[in-house]
Amino acid sequence: MKYEIIIVGGGHAGCEAALASSRKGHKTVLITGNLKNIADMPCNPSIGGSAKGIVVREIDALGGEMGKNADKSQIQIKMLNVGKGPAVQALRAQADKITYPKEMIKTLQNTDNLDILEALVEDLIIEDNKIKGVILENGEKIFAEAVILTTGTYLKADILVGDTRRREGPHGEKPSNHLSDNLKKYGFQIVRLKTGTPQRIDKKTIDFSKTREEKGDSNHLYFSFGNKIEYNIDDQISCHLIYTTPETHKIIRENLNKSSMYGGLDDIKGVGPRYCPSIEDKVVRFSDKEKHQLFLEPESKYYDDIYIQGFSTSMPYDVQEKMVHSLPGLENAKILKYAYAIEYDAIYPTQLKQSLETKIIEGLFTAGQINGTSGYEEAACQGLIAGINASLKLEGKDPLVLKRNEAYIGVLIDDLVTKGVRDPYRLLTSRAEYRLLLRHDNAELRLTEIGHDIGLIDSDRYKKYEIKKQQIEELKRILQNNKLVPTKENNEFLESIESAILKDGITFYNLLKRPEINMNIIKKFIDIPFENEIIEQVEISIKYEGYIKKAEKEAEKLLNLENKKIPDNINYDLIHNIASEAKQKLKEVRPTSIAQAIRISGVNPADISILMIYLKKEYHHETERKHQAFARNERARI
Repeated sequence: MKYEIIIVGGGHAGCEAALASSRKGHKTVLITGNLKNIADMPCNPSIGGSAKGIVVREIDALGGEMGKNADKSQIQIKMLNVGKGPAVQALRAQADKITYPKEMIKTLQNTDNLDILEALVEDLIIEDNKIKGVILENGEKIFAEAVILTTGTYLKADILVGDTRRREGPHGEKPSNHLSDNLKKYGFQIVRLKTGTPQRIDKKTIDFSKTREEKGDSNHLYFSFGNKIEYNIDDQISCHLIYTTPETHKIIRENLNKSSMYGGLDDIKGVGPRYCPSIEDKVVRFSDKEKHQLFLEPESKYYDDIYIQGFSTSMPYDVQEKMVHSLPGLENAKILKYAYAIEYDAIYPTQLKQSLETKIIEGLFTAGQINGTSGYEEAACQGLIAGINASLKLEGKDPLVLKRNEAYIGVLIDDLVTKGVRDPYRLLTSRAEYRLLLRHDNAELRLTEIGHDIGLIDSDRYKKYEIKKQQIEELKRILQNNKLVPTKENNEFLESIESAILKDGITFYNLLKRPEINMNIIKKFIDIPFENEIIEQVEISIKYEGYIKKAEKEAEKLLNLENKKIPDNINYDLIHNIASEAKQKLKEVRPTSIAQAIRISGVNPADISILMIYLKKEYHHETERKHQAFARNERARI
């Protein structure tokens, strides 16, 4: 069989990659080990969260599917961090574990240029360091010009519980046992990582009177900027908050040696997620904490499994029983599925270009947990970028590389390829130095032009986007062209809300900059004929105008350094006086710009200065030599 692009793996990265390449008109096949597990949610049944919710909106603005699918399947949605600034606000939804994959499969099946094949990929077909296709477990060969590996946690996957190790995937499936060994054979550095999942509890056996109810928001919220999918606010299913108890911690400490990570198994090499640790890891690392919060979250409206968010563990089943029964409201809980840890192979991501194409094999791309990340959202955005860039490579076009000031997606990929990983990478707002520019509310304004240019945003949606931009500018003009005058009535109102009285007229644009003034107050004086989405965007852009301009100036400095390119063929061994560690890291990452070189850990400012002097001297002379040779050739020709 012959295709243009092969996607290996049907998780969140694989789905986005397959949709991106097929929608761009390339004949694509998605190969997955189990059709039933496409877009599966083996761990937390949620989409979004801090930083991650903004990534979902970025995926949507570029023409990806996750946001649309989350809107179709959510059973509860809320905005996080509403009491904080707009830079850290993000959506989080509980997704229905039945509906989400069902809707994604339906989308895949209804997409032109896309086939789906159930099989395991065992090896790659490579000629002259270029990808030519894949070899299935049964020996069948499938050929293509580009291959994207999105294998998730299935490369030599081991399920870990207590002192037992089982070679299988999250649902007991057969893992991919040979592909990572073959990747190692081709020169890839393979690392071992680990993650885990908590128990599932029968809802009917929980005493919710001992928990605190957490409802969804009372206003309509959406991930997607496209057509809004209406839902009934009152039909949202509640989550519930509880805390671990002293008894929970006592049970964990007494049985710590039975945990896979703390003595149950002595051959664990995988490093677990630092920002989503197991409960025994929390108890050990944060021994001063008397309790840890846990959330009881519904998995679906079609069945009664409750997910204990924050309680992942690799303890034996009998210890898990005691741990669960020590929690408030779960004294008589029935465990439907026990917790486990999973260990798996991944590639060290500094072996990737910023396009997510591997440096070792041309035409081979990787995306998702194979690159050392954790989370559905991190996987999906990488799949989207890999699908786009595999397509652009086939079209002979430059790859899409999002900068750190353009998108959280750009931050994530740059972190991976520049810094590598020690543990499964999780995106956080603190990782983004320009987070005030990368907000939930402006993702569409940042990225829709790009999505349209690459062919994933259709003309109808693009027209709506242009109308939105026009309305934003129109509302700004209204606020700039209208004033609040210093009448007795107006000043009395301002005094009543503890705002300074007026001596002269003030534009509503400048009035809005006062911290105690918001658009609801402005509406008392003038008519604002726009939807909340427009009003929110304008209010944030005006209130934070000074901070935003400062961040934009800082980003301009970054762009100047991004424009200082480092040639692909540079020989770092010829640069004297650079520290040996810096030279090693530069040779490993092979940064494409000075800005990327600065971000490599182990490369110091002194090393950067020496590198810049070398580039200016060596490549300035090289350019001069080329100009002189060209001039000589021209004179000879004349």
